[in-house]
Amino acid sequence: MTKAAAVFDLDRTLVRGATGPVISRALREVGVLGGAPPGEQLVYKIFELFGENRPTMFLTRQLARAARGWERDLCLQAAEIAAEELEDQVLPFARAAMDEHREAGRTLVLATTTPHDLIEPFARRVGFDEVLATRWRHSDGRYDGSIDGEFVWGRGKAKVVKAWAASAGVDLHDSWAYSDSWYDMPLLRAVGHPVVVNPDPRLALVAPVLRWPIVFFDVPPGVPKIGGLVEPQRLLMTLARPELFPYVRFDLAGVDNIPKRGPAIIAANHRSYFDPIAVGFAVARAGRPVRFLGKKEVFDAPIVGDLVRALGGIRVDRGTGSDEPLREAARALAAGELVAIMPQGTIPRGKAFFDPELTGRWGTARLAAMTRAPVIPLGLWGTEQVWPRSSRLPDLTRVIDPPVVRIRVGRPVQLRYEDVDEDTRRIMSAIVDLLPREAKIRREPTPEELRRTLPPGYKGDPERESERRPGTDL
Repeated sequence: MTKAAAVFDLDRTLVRGATGPVISRALREVGVLGGAPPGEQLVYKIFELFGENRPTMFLTRQLARAARGWERDLCLQAAEIAAEELEDQVLPFARAAMDEHREAGRTLVLATTTPHDLIEPFARRVGFDEVLATRWRHSDGRYDGSIDGEFVWGRGKAKVVKAWAASAGVDLHDSWAYSDSWYDMPLLRAVGHPVVVNPDPRLALVAPVLRWPIVFFDVPPGVPKIGGLVEPQRLLMTLARPELFPYVRFDLAGVDNIPKRGPAIIAANHRSYFDPIAVGFAVARAGRPVRFLGKKEVFDAPIVGDLVRALGGIRVDRGTGSDEPLREAARALAAGELVAIMPQGTIPRGKAFFDPELTGRWGTARLAAMTRAPVIPLGLWGTEQVWPRSSRLPDLTRVIDPPVVRIRVGRPVQLRYEDVDEDTRRIMSAIVDLLPREAKIRREPTPEELRRTLPPGYKGDPERESERRPGTDL
């Protein structure tokens, strides 16, 4: 029975930029290298922006000659030092891809031009099964200035991978390869599942023609990057300025409770179609993108659905009861992302909209129990004045007397992870605590207020309408 593998390039693929600076510092620390040569940082910066090129690869190949006489044990010591720092630089969704391949039983292979002795400790720490890298020949404990075998770059890399696959009984036609570089085209063509990661300019032009998927391991799957540099949501974050919303006034407090880094679940109440914009405004002020869980109707809508996917949204089909949205949200949290969810699931209808006690579904609590990510409560009030459920579009005309949207971000909810129903009540209670006093007073709504909680064109009796319960608990 043949096996399959997942082959990963290193620089600008598995890690954001070049590993060279980290390895050079480690070599200097153990006394192998002297001071940095002039222009070293410029060379690395050009590589990070534009990828591999023949001149830099020529210099890389000549490094074997420069290493003549180096003590191998000192280099192995430097490799261990570098491995610890490099492990922290592995891109979050690269780890997720590796985990998926590992779970599927595929052999994980690191294929890189970087010398084997200098990168093997890193590969071992990260969890690769095999390392296919340039080898420096050595004898009597010192390198002799030559390369043992292939220079693992371009066609040489593809040749080494093919030879390894043949000896290991791996079927490359059933395997994956990930790379950023035009020069890895031979490797990408050799496998049945080529994946282009953070492509250099030439590969970015070729990949769509060949119908090869393009991904970026620092953002969730399906999220593009404009010019290969910035994801759309980060561009939109620059628009989170009050003056760009003349039809609404934001009353925002507690943004400092959103963690500056690391995973967190933003749990908000649901009153209006304007809620995602309000939540996005608050999180943007914290300087972080957020991944929303949203119902499938939004994702299936023309144009809007494509935009939501590009922003990193997570599609929820409430009719199926599938756990996949939670698993996708968990992957985003494992990568250190923020995930936003509205535990009520949908905007309450009729009298349920005015109930001071908020009822949530247990998907948020379950996600927190799965990931141990902190749950940050967020209380919204007044969004229905901007975009009530009865309207197909927000009211953009109230620039003279704009309604106030009140946003309060609370401290993490203390959960016990023992009972999802009890933890759900804790989450909803924390959200209610952030709402104004009027939200906590039970009252009888007027017929007009009831009408505004119902979809456009609703013909039924608003007095009898209540919150619908779709077939899942997300």
